[in-house]
Amino acid sequence: MPAWLKDAVFYEIYPQSFCDTNGDGIGDIEGIITKLDYVKSLGCNALWINPIYDSPFKDAGYDVRDYKKVAPRYGTNDDAKRLFEEAHKKGIKVLLDLVPGHTSEEHEWFKKSCEIDHNEFSDRYIWTNGAFCGIANHPYVGGEAERDGCYMLNFFKCQPALNYGVLNRTEPWQMAPDHPDCIATREAMKDIMRFWLDMGCDGFRVDMADSLVKEDDDVKSATGKVWENVREMFDRDYPEAALVSEWSNPECALKYGFHADFYLDHHGNGYNVLFRDGETEGGDHSYFKKDSNESPIRFLADYRHKYENSKKYGYISFISCNHDTPRLTKTMDESELKIGYAFLYTMPGVPFLYYGDEIGMKYLENVRTKEGGFQRTGSRSPMQWDDSGKNFGFSEAPADKLYIPVDASADAPSVTKAESDPDSLLHMVKSIIALRHEHEDLQADADFEVIYAKENERILIYRSGNLGVGVNPGLEEVKANKKDCTGIPASFSGDLIYKIGEAGVTEDAIVLGKQSFAILK
Repeated sequence: MPAWLKDAVFYEIYPQSFCDTNGDGIGDIEGIITKLDYVKSLGCNALWINPIYDSPFKDAGYDVRDYKKVAPRYGTNDDAKRLFEEAHKKGIKVLLDLVPGHTSEEHEWFKKSCEIDHNEFSDRYIWTNGAFCGIANHPYVGGEAERDGCYMLNFFKCQPALNYGVLNRTEPWQMAPDHPDCIATREAMKDIMRFWLDMGCDGFRVDMADSLVKEDDDVKSATGKVWENVREMFDRDYPEAALVSEWSNPECALKYGFHADFYLDHHGNGYNVLFRDGETEGGDHSYFKKDSNESPIRFLADYRHKYENSKKYGYISFISCNHDTPRLTKTMDESELKIGYAFLYTMPGVPFLYYGDEIGMKYLENVRTKEGGFQRTGSRSPMQWDDSGKNFGFSEAPADKLYIPVDASADAPSVTKAESDPDSLLHMVKSIIALRHEHEDLQADADFEVIYAKENERILIYRSGNLGVGVNPGLEEVKANKKDCTGIPASFSGDLIYKIGEAGVTEDAIVLGKQSFAILK
């Protein structure tokens, strides 16, 4: 386990939208370098950068044309190396985004795979043995190559699926995961990892990490063997490099070799019921909605077993948002976000902060889709640095040349505006992250134990290491009698070391005021 992950707080940067230094309307690597001091000021000591590889950008860079070349719109490989070096000088680690499941249709591997004559790339992708032979239960394309076959897609038409094999084979053209050509795909991906690790990057966030081997079993055992092999390489050659999975099943992902696994927004899971449970009848039932009247029980029912069954292998990663998810400002106000973020950044595991969430950037409802973003585009708008400058300081380009339009609302937030307001969300985020760095009991490997949580009651009180944490997202003061709390003595004094709203400890109760959050010794 890389030692630095224990105290890591990640900042996700969507490079297209972060900072443009050459005036073309698109963010670049130089822009990221110029803002490293800002990232450090937040307390974030690690970055995850969405794909910067050469691409035709039909899916915002998740359609990779060349894994070993930086896309010219972002800069050069030398710029990437300099980013790693400058970040390291400031104590910041950098993860790149690895896309192992598919490439662009313009990748040289795929062009060779399309050829009639057999070559070393013929089976780098999943092909049928006839142009009129489809692929059951998977998207596919036929008639686009001279080769007599159809090829499997992972997502869009531009993203042919790489071949790691098929576990439960039903067709003669399907290969076993241990076939030499499937092993060659794995080894090619390891070669790409080594290329960037040797240049200075600190690991990878892995896109759709659970989807490599097709027709896998319920626990993804065949895909797991791929990652176990990769982890062997990391442990042997790059022991301080990190692997973070987009899997959202830590009981699988962490056992198979990932150091951390994202807790993603899947309908009905613990993360969903905390922040994004607006899909059911009767309004938004998210726990952190101040008027939802929800208890923490549904969250705990999902989270606790995932935590207990995975904590010895690695970490769960809570997120504020990401490039695929609507920003929380779509449904929550700043008072709700403060309580929710305080919770996120004091839970066990390795948390991630999406760029702009620290100032309450909005989800833009009516922006035109860009590079396959569709409904995701509203979470990918330019970072709002300075509300007194052009395009919020993101770019000097004309407004009609921007990658995505800026927020045009009169109350659009900005970094400068938030920095000047001592009660801003930004200052609250900085303070809670600073507290996390200060106290080991709020870091990744802290023990988590519920002290008080009941059906039909809003509050959650839990132990994080030797600290007590109390959460009340609701609109009424609530008291938890000490005699009903698990794991604390009746004489517990509970000196406050941090609070939002009103909170305290009486002789016989822990008191949490409306919309409050407290950390107690």
